[in-house]
Amino acid sequence: MTVRIVQFLAIVASALALVPAGAHLAALPNKIGLPEADYFTVQGIYRGWVVLGWLWPAALLLNAGLAILVRSQAVPFWLTLVAALCFVLMLLIFVIWTQPANQVTENWTTVPANWETRRRQWEYSHAANTAIAFVALCLATLSALAWQPEGS
Repeated sequence: MTVRIVQFLAIVASALALVPAGAHLAALPNKIGLPEADYFTVQGIYRGWVVLGWLWPAALLLNAGLAILVRSQAVPFWLTLVAALCFVLMLLIFVIWTQPANQVTENWTTVPANWETRRRQWEYSHAANTAIAFVALCLATLSALAWQPEGS
């Protein structure tokens, strides 16, 4: 029963982690060409989203914990482990590309000289993380489907 509970939580956390990332991707085509003033105004809608950032470490920990729980079965183990690694990759992308753009722009309240470069950096890092979160969700789900209770 413990495995099933952790599977459920890993899938839910992975799905929830995809939601804000997907919102960024959905907005990208409408935002990427906005003039400076409009872009900075629109970026204000993300104030307070920092709390959603906790979904990624939660999904990472749940998928890593699940990998440990299902380690006796190769397919579920590897699927879950790669799902956990997807969240590691997402966090790395955030630290390397997204957060520096947030810092230079003071969370999109200050316009640096290279704001357009920072905009592309910010938007495309979120787009990449959306794709990775989707893969992680698929892997976590496939792992749960592949897992067989002992004695089955």
